[in-house]
Amino acid sequence: QVQLVESGGGLVQAGGSLRLSCAASGRANSNYAMGWFRQAPGKEREFVAAISRITGNTYYANSVKGRFTISRDSAKNTMYLQMNSLKPEDTAVYYCAASSGVLVTIKTDCDYWGQGTQVTVSS
Repeated sequence: QVQLVESGGGLVQAGGSLRLSCAASGRANSNYAMGWFRQAPGKEREFVAAISRITGNTYYANSVKGRFTISRDSAKNTMYLQMNSLKPEDTAVYYCAASSGVLVTIKTDCDYWGQGTQVTVSS
């Protein structure tokens, strides 16, 4: 079992930055593919960013490419999402996800989910 706990959400003005953290417990997070998803009110949960379990390569949704950066500190069992140049359309609950597979870019591939952290971007 893997437990995931997100933190770092909050209210920020458009153009600002936030850094989300996802602390993994139960097993070292380097044994799992990890990623971030988000869900805005009335919308489906969507992929944001992911790190490959095998290569460590990173993948991003087109909507966040160039603004968001995913990273992982295996020694701390923690994954991060640095979000810059935030836009009102980035407002959502952000979820950390993990999988024993290679990559988590599809929500149905995820084995574990965090409880989510709210990010609100004001215009």
